[in-house]
Formats: sequence, C-alpha cells, structure tokens
Amino acid sequence: MGMVKIQNLLLVAGTGTKSGKTSLACRIITQFRDLGITAVKITPHFHETTPGLLARYEEQGFAIYEETDMNSSKDTSRMLKAGARKVYFAKVLDDRLSEVFEKVMSLIPQGTPVICESPALRDYVEPGVFMIISSLTTNKQKDIKHLQKLPHVMFNLEELDSIGNIPVGFRDGVWGLVSGEW
Repeated sequence: MGMVKIQNLLLVAGTGTKSGKTSLACRIITQFRDLGITAVKITPHFHETTPGLLARYEEQGFAIYEETDMNSSKDTSRMLKAGARKVYFAKVLDDRLSEVFEKVMSLIPQGTPVICESPALRDYVEPGVFMIISSLTTNKQKDIKHLQKLPHVMFNLEELDSIGNIPVGFRDGVWGLVSGEW
C-alpha cells in the first residue's frame, strides 16, 4: 500500500519522551484556536485510562477515546485546554496503526484541521506538514533518522519560547509551511 496523503493533517514526531511534542502541538492549537482544531495523540503504550476519557471504540489490540477533562496534567487534557475543539486518544500497537488512524479520522468531519502526535504514523501517511521536535533533555532517545529523510520542519523545545508564531498555516483544508507566498 502506498502512502496516503492527508493534507489536513499536521503530524508531530519527537526524538524521544519529553522532547516537546505536546508543547509544540499545544502552541499550534493555541495559535489557531479559531480554526476548531481536532487533536489526536496515538501511543503504543497501554497506560491506565483516566477519568475524562470516553471510549469511542474498544477492541482487542486497540482503543480510541475522546478526552473530556481539560484540567488534568495529561497531554490530551493540555491539548483540550490549549483550545482544541476535540481531542482523541488512541492506544494501538504499530502493526494496526494505519487501520486505527482511519477509524479516528472517520470520527472527524472532513476538512477539519487535525494535529496528531505519533512518530510511527509517518510510515503510513504523508501529512500536509510534518514536524519533528527535539530537546536537550530528551529521555529514551528514539532513532528517527529514517523520518528525517522525509520532508519536515525541525524544532528544538528550548527555542520554542523564543519563536513568536509557529510558521505554519491552514488554508482550503491544507496545512502548509508559511513562507513568502503563503
């Protein structure tokens, strides 16, 4: 199966845990809060689910929830608090990732701007914009060299605070990098 192009998707990957994926996603959500962004976090780790997560699908091998609590310190709550209209959280092992992501996308109205946190997803889809964030304090450094060969923008968590607006835009259902002509 070839790469699926999903132009209304902005995909965020990180170089490890605590690399700043959620901080970057929240910055973009806040910057475009009037667009009614849907945020998605996908993880292969089956943590305990917390109050506030409403099950949308639960099957053997994966689960999809909608986050309804904006007051916890969880990444999905932070995205909701940042201004996302809806936030979905999916737990799935990588071998079913593309199938589960399609299910998540079926919950989201066509053309809605979507921000998703999932490095593994880049192996299956070609987003409108692909961002990689790294941090000097990253734990469990991941090898994402294969992802860095793909078109992407790279950010450093430590420089996020000094950047005014993140240089992306959403127009006609498509995420794009903001350059002179955008």
